[in-house]
Amino acid sequence: HLHRLCAFCVHRVHFALASSSSHACFDTMAARRFFVGGNWKLNGSRESLKTLIETFNGATLKADTEVVVAPPAIYIDYVRGLLRKEFAVSLQNSYKAEKGAFTGEISPAMALDSGVEWVILGHSERRHVFGESDELIGAKVAHALSAGLKVIACVGEQLEDREAGNTQTVVETQMKAIADNVSDWTNVVIAYEPVWAIGTGRTASPEQAQEVHENIRTWLGANATAEVADSTRILYGGSVKAANCVELAGKADVDGFLVGGASLKPEFVDIINAPAASS
Repeated sequence: HLHRLCAFCVHRVHFALASSSSHACFDTMAARRFFVGGNWKLNGSRESLKTLIETFNGATLKADTEVVVAPPAIYIDYVRGLLRKEFAVSLQNSYKAEKGAFTGEISPAMALDSGVEWVILGHSERRHVFGESDELIGAKVAHALSAGLKVIACVGEQLEDREAGNTQTVVETQMKAIADNVSDWTNVVIAYEPVWAIGTGRTASPEQAQEVHENIRTWLGANATAEVADSTRILYGGSVKAANCVELAGKADVDGFLVGGASLKPEFVDIINAPAASS
């Protein structure tokens, strides 16, 4: 009887695997806490940020959404002192060393000393404006994680890559440079940001975003573990705003957003609350 029961169980497992897509195998959205990051880039003044923070502090927000904002580094202490405690603060960039003769750089150790929990690494502007290579980004990821910072690691293709049909090749190459430097994925969030949609007003359609996110999750399953694929949050970034966030949030593999310009406006509250609206 036990033999027949075991054989039946094995049959059921094989049947379930055979009849499920790779996406269905990884579909544990309920276990992934929705995440919204605001990248303020090179924007803001003490006066304008104070007004913005007052709006955020007075807003009613979805309690189970994790929110992180990344002000210009010079304003981090100021922002941290004013901002509601449910919001975490992030660096927009950090270097691969703890200290030394690296003019203009900030280390993860300095960030932690200032109450910062997160850092954005590999953003397209760091890659394409400042010429950061996959190798350098990987080294930064490794050092930040080893120091105790959590990492929002960015990947994404340029317009010519998408038009040539090379989106997944580009994204997988960038993912490999990151994954080679991660031993524990607990403190890593991936942000997919198609470069052609950042600050352009163009947005990947919800279907385009879902396709790439699903491919990233499948890649994680094949190159890390199924557990990593299940649990790692994959954000969408690229002209996210109140008008499109609800539909994007409804996609199975979109676990949140990394928001640029709209995070400097009151509509950031609507983006934070997108999961409630999409459900």
